[in-house]
Amino acid sequence: MTVLIVAEHDGAQLGVATLNAIAAAQKLGDVHVLVAGAGCLNVAEQVSKINGVAKVLHADAAHFAELLAEEIAPLVVSLAVPYSHLVAAASAFGKNIMPRVAALLDCSQVSDLTEIVDGKTFVRPIYAGNAFTTVQSDEPKLVLTIRASAFPAAVAGSLNAPIEAVAATPAQNLSRFVGRELTVSDRPELTQARVVVSGGRALGSAEQFNALLTPLADALGAAIGASRAAVDAEYAPNDAQVGQTGKIVAPELYFAIGISGAIQHVAGMQDSKIIVAINKDPDAQIFNVADFGMVGDLFEIVPELTEKLKSI
Repeated sequence: MTVLIVAEHDGAQLGVATLNAIAAAQKLGDVHVLVAGAGCLNVAEQVSKINGVAKVLHADAAHFAELLAEEIAPLVVSLAVPYSHLVAAASAFGKNIMPRVAALLDCSQVSDLTEIVDGKTFVRPIYAGNAFTTVQSDEPKLVLTIRASAFPAAVAGSLNAPIEAVAATPAQNLSRFVGRELTVSDRPELTQARVVVSGGRALGSAEQFNALLTPLADALGAAIGASRAAVDAEYAPNDAQVGQTGKIVAPELYFAIGISGAIQHVAGMQDSKIIVAINKDPDAQIFNVADFGMVGDLFEIVPELTEKLKSI
């Protein structure tokens, strides 16, 4: 079997989640990677150096520049014939493109995989991560999205896979790129951070959210996350949201501060190696998944914890 992975990138650097997808896809067969974009040959060259990649397909056209799903999906479909599996990371990028690919091919999609048993059998979470189901399909072609946190990242090696130029599909002109607003930060990217400090609605305001969590995150070299309630209350930006409708994280250490532990939030962080919860409610649901819990006033506990960390 041969697998085609759709690479996520920003025109200069390959998206980290694609490395996890490459590592996962090696269990399915030979791995080919599609790098589409405008002037992104350097990204294709990065991909060619990754262990496990047998071939890189490079499609270059102006209408691929922003990786719009309406433009990329037809390209993937045009290349799909020799491949048994079409794969992307289960990021916003993959979730946007791959269902379109599956619909155009009229084949099944299996989403958010956490384990690959064999080429037809997969494990994925259901009920917001409270249970895992094993699914099987006998279809000759499958579309898959991979939960990055469930697999290691592929690494660069000493060999270069061949890069093959492929013909671009015509522009669909069904959508247009208007603009992009990015949060610029020196902190680790949320889904890749070893330590995550997340806050909830109990922090009370954006000012208090930043005043308490930023020093703690600085002391730990951590990324800052938030519950959906905190994001909805505008304490934190949308890209900080952790949970079923946000980002899935699995750091070595996760702080849940003032977070009640709703099932939707837990679905995004329950695979963390160590979970520390701080909440004044001893019956808060977050303590059901926490390895360590501190019951008390977070406005007293967090500053004290921060000072002790700074003194180490």
